[in-house]
Amino acid sequence: MTEAELIDIARESIMVMIKVAAPTLLTGLAVGLLISIFQTLTQIQEQTLTFVPKMLLVFASMILFLPFMLNTLIDFWKAVMDRVIAGSG
Repeated sequence: MTEAELIDIARESIMVMIKVAAPTLLTGLAVGLLISIFQTLTQIQEQTLTFVPKMLLVFASMILFLPFMLNTLIDFWKAVMDRVIAGSG
């Protein structure tokens, strides 16, 4: 395996990591932003008001996007294994 192939695999793995993490991170970001706006408008400064809804919605988004995340990881793993098999043979 050459350096170029290793760099390509590393680049693909970073992209897969971003694709897998993005749905939950964006959900947490959106919920946090909405709750911050709500707290600013109502002047309620309760810590649990931020934590509990964000936690619940992040877990819900993980369940919702789990098939997408799993398929992305499986496709990446198959591509890496195909490269390993092609390189060793």
